[in-house]
Amino acid sequence: MPSSNIVLTNVRIFDGSQLTEPTSIAFNGGVIVAPDALPGTETVDCGGATLLPGLFDAHVHLLFPDDLVKLAAHGVTTALDMACWPPERVDSFRGHTPDIRSAGTPAIGGGGNHARMPGMPHDAILSNPGQAEHFVAQRVAEGADYIKVVIEGDLLSQATIDAVVTAGKARGRLTVAHASSVDAYRRAVQANADVITHAPRDGVLDTDIVAQMVQQRQVVVPTLAMMEAVIKGLAPAGQDYAFSRDSVTALHTAGVPILAGTDAFSGPAPLPNPVSHGSSIHRELELLVEAGLSEAAALRSATDLVAQQFNLTDRGALTPGLRADAILVDGDPLADIRATRNIRRIWASGVSVTPN
Repeated sequence: MPSSNIVLTNVRIFDGSQLTEPTSIAFNGGVIVAPDALPGTETVDCGGATLLPGLFDAHVHLLFPDDLVKLAAHGVTTALDMACWPPERVDSFRGHTPDIRSAGTPAIGGGGNHARMPGMPHDAILSNPGQAEHFVAQRVAEGADYIKVVIEGDLLSQATIDAVVTAGKARGRLTVAHASSVDAYRRAVQANADVITHAPRDGVLDTDIVAQMVQQRQVVVPTLAMMEAVIKGLAPAGQDYAFSRDSVTALHTAGVPILAGTDAFSGPAPLPNPVSHGSSIHRELELLVEAGLSEAAALRSATDLVAQQFNLTDRGALTPGLRADAILVDGDPLADIRATRNIRRIWASGVSVTPN
């Protein structure tokens, strides 16, 4: 049920680094306000529970309306879709909870796994850099919020990858590169994509790549939940989850921003252990902590850091004036990140969401 006015009392608030002492916070018309500025038509005594900003999942693939239901029920109030088509399907997901952004159709090379996905649009397949400008113009016309290019082996030439990234930036869009191997990372770094998603499963990133990423202010969404699922489910030769984990450790230690995303997908997949919408973001946080992020850094990877990197400056923190996206959990996730699973209540833009 919507609640335009609500005051939460006796609640410990995550401020980006620590939990406050028990205090009060208020939501009015979908926005966070100072508690003394609102009498409140509903008052909730939180009993010392913890309030976190609504979570982001910075890498999902939306297919069915139920995907949104599952995400919202696990505290995800903003989701970044990293490939969805046709444009009418993308538009059908907008205006709901979670609030979404999407890349729409990705740029891919012919003959690879992505080209064999059912229904993949023909215009996704690029064979030369001269096609990049038209590809990006189409995505922008369709309403894509950012531009994604899939680096899968050598199916796309470096010149084509570079051209897609350049054209995306020229049109004011962030550029996202899919890279799950060390070589793909080198290509994404050479192209200077703004965001690189996934982590290599065939080796650990070397110091030169990491240093260049720091210099170029690139950002990583490692999707460790999916990397773990691929290794456990398929055990590809020469690949190891430890490579993904240790690459994240190296990136984080060097200062590369790490964002929490899962690669959740509800369609047919070869994995016996699919990465599910909603619940997987909590596994992602656990894996990020295992990779060396502090609990506070892991929480920021799913809240204000995503907001900053994707220019969603109206959300991501529990600050007056921002969207009233919040989740109330039992326990202290700064002591045990698994406490994010203990969801008591969820609000998205001030509206109560029913958790699982």
